[in-house]
Amino acid sequence: TKRLIIVINYFTNLDSKRVVSNVSPGYLRPLLPSQPPDKGEKWEDIQRDIETKIIPGLTHCLALREGEVDNEASSMYWLRLTQLPSRQSPNFMAFYPANATYPSILGEIYSAAFTAPAFNWLCSPACTELETIVLDWICNLLHLPASYLSTSATGGGGVIQGSASEAIVTVMIAAREQFLKRRCPPQAKDLLARTASEVEAENEQWRLRTRLVALGSEMSHSSTQKAAMIAGVHYESIPVDAADEFALTGSGLTEALQNLTRRGWEPFYLTVTLGTTSTCAVDHFKEIAEVKRQFPNVWIHVDAAYAGAALLLEEYHSLTDGFEAFDSFDVNMHKWLLTNFDASCLFVPRREPLISALSITPSYLQNNYSSSGTVTDYRDWQIPLGRRFRALKIWFVLRSYGVNGMKGHVKRHIELGEKFAHWVVGEGTDLFEVLAPPRFALTVFRVRLPDQSSMEQPGISRAGRRETKVDKGLVRNGILPIPNGVDSNSHHDVLRRSNAVTKEVYESINATGEIFLTSTMIKDVYAIRVVGANERTDEQHLRKAFEILTKTTEDVLSRVEIRKKGKPESAGSRYE
Repeated sequence: TKRLIIVINYFTNLDSKRVVSNVSPGYLRPLLPSQPPDKGEKWEDIQRDIETKIIPGLTHCLALREGEVDNEASSMYWLRLTQLPSRQSPNFMAFYPANATYPSILGEIYSAAFTAPAFNWLCSPACTELETIVLDWICNLLHLPASYLSTSATGGGGVIQGSASEAIVTVMIAAREQFLKRRCPPQAKDLLARTASEVEAENEQWRLRTRLVALGSEMSHSSTQKAAMIAGVHYESIPVDAADEFALTGSGLTEALQNLTRRGWEPFYLTVTLGTTSTCAVDHFKEIAEVKRQFPNVWIHVDAAYAGAALLLEEYHSLTDGFEAFDSFDVNMHKWLLTNFDASCLFVPRREPLISALSITPSYLQNNYSSSGTVTDYRDWQIPLGRRFRALKIWFVLRSYGVNGMKGHVKRHIELGEKFAHWVVGEGTDLFEVLAPPRFALTVFRVRLPDQSSMEQPGISRAGRRETKVDKGLVRNGILPIPNGVDSNSHHDVLRRSNAVTKEVYESINATGEIFLTSTMIKDVYAIRVVGANERTDEQHLRKAFEILTKTTEDVLSRVEIRKKGKPESAGSRYE
């Protein structure tokens, strides 16, 4: 109730205080610890810091006083809030999670009340400075290179974007402009003042633009291709192999870059992925970092939208080896890290390319603080001008759960995912086939037909040990391997029928509404994805999902068998 009272008081007393905050640049960092707490803190302590440390740094705000609003009325508002669902259903196992928690919801309430556009430091110093501080906290928690900190000698730092897709558009624009700047001399800004040689140099730059190519693996999220459309550049997809667990390798990247440059194209940007959408594959970062030495002008961005959360755990810290060579990294707090949408954290080891590509300062945005260079204006780190106070909800979550609580949250889901995978390859051996090593609470599988030979995909054994059983000589042409001794025509016929059955199982399950799953295509194979990483998802929910999958699959296979015995369905069977 007190939280709603404070928000209501904010509006009640707006006209009684100064409009613009009078704090000095850098006021907030000495007031806050250098790291988030290990254990979650009491809300009373967080509330006290809002009033004493955050509100004084806001524009259009005041020191709030409790007791000026009717408690009964505010209690009604608070009761309605607490009756809303605070988290998504534990039976939502589709896409990737989009968690919301009470601390993050409260952060949104305060942000809506403060309603600071926050496009520069002066608009509300607390918005900018808290964002810088909490992103430094996250940088350290995820074991990212020190160059990604706001205090680094290289001029790095973090910024909150709306989504991982928005982050990719932002860094691709920066990569494009950096590439062009390195290849083409600058021209006079005034078109009419340019010399003939400058005009010719600009014409060459535009010719160069037509040859620019952004790259991603065939398992990269579609946002990279969409960003290329927005940036006005070409996009090239790099094939990956089942033998490499569908990850982009250094040799695969080298081959693609050499082929492009040999044909006169100019590769300037690459998205690598920590946790691809279809299978949660992890690209070979150390190998790719070595390739970067040969192609230093290619901007490499790490898309870790979902699985980047696992970097909280020490056992995954080695995944960041090689990140020193990369140009940007992004993780979504609003997927696995208990923060509601939108909260995508983008980190760069050098801020200059972003600012150089995106900064425009008309007279109405000029002020002494920005001109002095002593403050950060995040409008220069993003596509839009205005921005919300998104750091507040991240701060609330980090302080409420603590580092240990956040780690426990992620670790629990990974362990649950391993249990589910063991059920699939153990109890479901005759019904299902795992198509990629289960990772980060995600299992990807298809339905196995009674007459189907194993595709011998990377998977896990009944004992839970990861095994790679792929014949590497059979996967170079962009299709899944044909098992030894199996006729090619027979193999593709089984694949077609398996895809149809798997699709019917998937659609039948989603039609009931008991659980919600998503499907994907891995090379030519139709697959079902199950990811249980919502905060309320527990073993009982995953067990229920497995039992639904098992029963639905048995029912579908039974219907297929009846059709094969001559009892046709209403139209031609898609399984024959």
